[in-house]
This record gives sequence, structure tokens and C-alpha cells, in this order.
Amino acid sequence: MKYVFFVLGILILTLGISFTIQSDLGTSPFDALLVGLSINVGLTVGSWEVIIALILICCNSLLKRQRPEVLGLLTAFITGIGIDMWLFLLHNLITPDLWYSKVVCFGIGLVVMGLGTATYLHTNFAPIPVDRLTLIIQELTRTNIFFSRTFIYLVFLIMAMIFNGPIGVGTLLTVCLGGLILNSFMPFTGKTLDRILTHSSSSSNYDKNKKHSI
Repeated sequence: MKYVFFVLGILILTLGISFTIQSDLGTSPFDALLVGLSINVGLTVGSWEVIIALILICCNSLLKRQRPEVLGLLTAFITGIGIDMWLFLLHNLITPDLWYSKVVCFGIGLVVMGLGTATYLHTNFAPIPVDRLTLIIQELTRTNIFFSRTFIYLVFLIMAMIFNGPIGVGTLLTVCLGGLILNSFMPFTGKTLDRILTHSSSSSNYDKNKKHSI
């Protein structure tokens, strides 16, 4: 059951990412870097997700002084597929032209990203390398997710500017609100998923005991 929520969380996250890209108001610094690389260098946005993930896995390994989390590549691979899939599906369906429709599209994306990230992170199974970096910085600096997330966003913002990624007012909003929204969703998703997973585990144990007694 945990793995179902893991995949579901990533699908929700990538849907949110696609909404922000389609809004044309600017994406998160990390996604702006991916889009900038895709436009100026080549390959799809999802492909760059996997390539950057490989680099970040090495960085995380050095910071934690432990073996690289190879499973993070699996997460990045699923994320990359999700981004390319949603962009393909939403390309003609969601093309906001008016400023308020762009704001709504971006706002939905930002909230959905926070929900998706909080959902899959709570499963504690192979976080996306950039999210693992968020947790590592939080641990090393002994601060909260809001601070560590904002710090990482600022670093990627500089890199996105170098590669001419889609930076706009939405990027600024993501830097200011992204960590706050994620921090707000973490307790909610934690309680909800714990309740569901505990109930699922109890039902599974009950069925096993019933079969054993029979």
C-alpha cells in the first residue's frame, strides 16, 4: 500500500509541475533549469530530470558521507516520465491566454506540487534527489523544511538564469511559498497516510490470522 501512495504522490507532483509550466508565469527554479536545458541543449524535460538527479545523488552521498542512494534514480525516472506524460496530455488542453487564467493555472500547480511532494515523501521510500537534499540540509542546519527548501530554490534560480529557463513572477512565488506550502501539507498528509496505512496493515493481519485459523 505504501508503494501505491509513493507512485500516486509522484504523479500528483508531476501534474502540479506541468500546470506551472503551462501557466507561462514561471516555474520553480529547479523546473526552470530543466526547461532551460531542454530548450537550449536538447532532450525532454523529463530526461534532464534524470540527468540532474544523477548529479544530485552524488552530491547527497558526499554530504551524508554514505553510499549513493541508487533508488533515487528510480524515483527520478518515474518523475521524468510523469512530467513528459502530463506535458503531452495538457499541451492542447490547458493553454491559458488571459492573465487571471494563468494565475489560476499556476496557483493550482503550486498547491498540487506541495500535496504531491508531501504525499510521496511520507512513504519514506527513495525521495527524489532534490527532495533528499532538502531533508539533508534541514538536518545539517537543524532548521525546518521551509528554510532548506528556500535555500535550494535560490541556488537553482541562479542556475536557471544561466540557462535562460522560464523565470517569472511564478518563480518568485515558488521560492517564497513553495517551502511554506510543503511544510503546511506535511502534518496533514502524515496523519492521513498513517491512518490509512495502519488500517491497511491491520486488515492484512486480520485476513492472515483468519486464514491461519481456518
